[in-house]
Amino acid sequence: MYSFLRRLLFQFPTEPVHYFSMNSLHVAAAIPGMKNMLARNFASRTDLNTTVFGLPFRNPVGLAAGFDKNAYWLTELEMIGFGSVEIGTVTPLPQDGNEKPRLFRLPADQALVNRMGFNNEGVKKVSERLARWRGSRPAPVAGQPRMIVGGNIGKNKLTANEDAWKDYETCFRQLFDEVDYFVVNVSSPNTPGLRALQEKDALHKILDHLQTINRQQPHPKPLLLKIAPDLTQTQVDDVIDLAAETALAGLVAANTTISREGLKTAAAIVEAMGAGGLSGAPLRQRSTDLLRYIVTRSAGKIPVIASGGIFTGADALEKFEAGASLVQVWTGFIYEGPYIVRNICNALQPTQGQS
Repeated sequence: MYSFLRRLLFQFPTEPVHYFSMNSLHVAAAIPGMKNMLARNFASRTDLNTTVFGLPFRNPVGLAAGFDKNAYWLTELEMIGFGSVEIGTVTPLPQDGNEKPRLFRLPADQALVNRMGFNNEGVKKVSERLARWRGSRPAPVAGQPRMIVGGNIGKNKLTANEDAWKDYETCFRQLFDEVDYFVVNVSSPNTPGLRALQEKDALHKILDHLQTINRQQPHPKPLLLKIAPDLTQTQVDDVIDLAAETALAGLVAANTTISREGLKTAAAIVEAMGAGGLSGAPLRQRSTDLLRYIVTRSAGKIPVIASGGIFTGADALEKFEAGASLVQVWTGFIYEGPYIVRNICNALQPTQGQS
């Protein structure tokens, strides 16, 4: 069924049809009785509850940042069955992002190229929307974990790198009461100069400052770092050491890549798409290798959310066998459709993702 719908949707420009699809699901879920019916339809195994970073996840399959930047569709994504959703990347001030078109499909590779550029409504509006969503949810049921919400935070395009720590602080403080964990994003290739913040000294300043604020709170939140798959081994080693030094709760590996190696799509077509981060199936092996290295180098002491090239239960199992604590999908959701969570969860063992 979805394969037919995907062929139809893929006839339209990528970014507009993204909003159309999710808004259509929103309308459907608003019909009396439809939300519960859809939730039952998408339901997967219920024995996959897992605790990671001290948080109770109803299952280990999450949606990566960038899909629901402004926290529009949390109700719908929870209905589909996600164990967690990472909103953002959120910046202090609203920004339009890069010029359109900025999101492209590579069907032959089961991939996407994006250069969105942290387009979002700004942390104040996103925080307010999250507060309304939390306030409208039914009371929790004992023994049934709710969907976890992470906050992916970044800096505004016009903020100089030496002042980036201020932007991360603003987002951290504003979102603190509304999200369950934080991810610091310094690895997007679509904000000029952002990846320079992955260098050890710059990163230490940001993370140490956020952890200082975090420790002052009555109940500190897990703080994670999202890294690029294009780091050198020395840079990865620095990140691992820094994660220990600043007591990070974990890492997210990995963001999109700037590499275009080994693609089936004609080079001329790829070149015409221009700059941007590549995600999807071509990133699967690279992200798994990075995950495995982090787990080995840290002796398994740093929990890792694995992201990159996850479409099926077999893809997720590969990440867990390499040492992942949780997995996140994004491009796989576009290609596999709304049953991706159910399909992955039904392929997992009950202990998968325990940490």
